[in-house]
Amino acid sequence: MPDRKELSRKIVHIGTGPVVPLAWWLQLPAWVAVPAALVVTLVTAINHRWRLLAAVEDVDRDSYGTVAYGLAITVLLLLYWPDQAIAVCAGVLVMAFADGLAGLVGRSIHSPHWTLWQQRKSVAGTLTMALVTAVVLTMLVLVSHGPLQPIRILIVCVLAVGLEQLSRWGIDNLSVPIAVGLSWTWMSS
Repeated sequence: MPDRKELSRKIVHIGTGPVVPLAWWLQLPAWVAVPAALVVTLVTAINHRWRLLAAVEDVDRDSYGTVAYGLAITVLLLLYWPDQAIAVCAGVLVMAFADGLAGLVGRSIHSPHWTLWQQRKSVAGTLTMALVTAVVLTMLVLVSHGPLQPIRILIVCVLAVGLEQLSRWGIDNLSVPIAVGLSWTWMSS
């Protein structure tokens, strides 16, 4: 089971995801959404530097993940909001749910593991990342009434899982949501 510090971080990580679909549902304009994301990113960068809210940054490794996550959301908003809000949702929800749950499951279930770039990865966590990514993407395709193309969803899942494996310094919090967001149009067309 993950320790309390890691559990608190993952709750924040997972809980951030639904903010984007809520903003889409509320039809927040870009002039509200983008500055809000920039402010949150700036606050996380300040917190990363000075540890004002230690629970958010208190990890057993050197990570810029919280700042990268905010930056990824900001970039996706700049690229797609509001016309392709579902692409933003795809990137953010995969990061929130798939990566967040992979971290929890990977630490909770004993399974074969390996170290890549000084980051421990496990079969249980990696399979969780893949499965949850597939579920999130499938649900979003269904919500958007797009064509369900399992091979394309599988390719984007492999991309997301591959990028998540390269998670040193928390860079997966930037690379995974941006790659999934950029892949959305191709995957759902």
